[in-house]
Amino acid sequence: MIILYALILSVAIMIMVLFVMTAPVGTKSLLFGVHQFLLHPYCVLRAWIELYGWPSWRELVCIIIHDWGYWGRPNMDGPEGERHPLWAAHRAYRWFDGPFSSSNEEDYYRKLCLYHSRHFARRDNADPSTLCWADKLSIKYAPTWLYLLLANLSGEIEEYREKNAHVFPLEKSNREWHEWVKAGMIKMAMEQNAGAMPYMQD
Repeated sequence: MIILYALILSVAIMIMVLFVMTAPVGTKSLLFGVHQFLLHPYCVLRAWIELYGWPSWRELVCIIIHDWGYWGRPNMDGPEGERHPLWAAHRAYRWFDGPFSSSNEEDYYRKLCLYHSRHFARRDNADPSTLCWADKLSIKYAPTWLYLLLANLSGEIEEYREKNAHVFPLEKSNREWHEWVKAGMIKMAMEQNAGAMPYMQD
């Protein structure tokens, strides 16, 4: 019986390892990367509190789920990855907007999730949502060593570095790149200026 249990456990571990190795980068980011589904919302929550005070419980749900649309995406900032806010926006609208909405603003929770992306804000000629600024400021609450560890584990750092290569040389270290990104994102969030770092990922 012990041998059987050991065999089942070994097979389960092999399946898990195979899944992790072959999973799309968006899935990896949510499981153990920069957008890790527990750590990232915690950092965003701390940033939200710094900027606006405590969120409502509906806003908290949006903070938690706003990046879950990365699941299954083959890239972070490509045509598929940039559509990740749609998943949370659809659910926020269905759950919280409509006749029973607690907000005076039409489609507030859908827009909160959708326009945390500057890509969609630009597309719709809208202002980035308050969640956008908290999302950018959240980098302040993740230590550099942890951010880089997660970014390397998921592999997403390669895409980020390539995307920013025209403004930050690939020859420089990942730590130098992160410090540069961190300073820019904090500046963007505090000034609430979507164009402060136009080349950065959304």
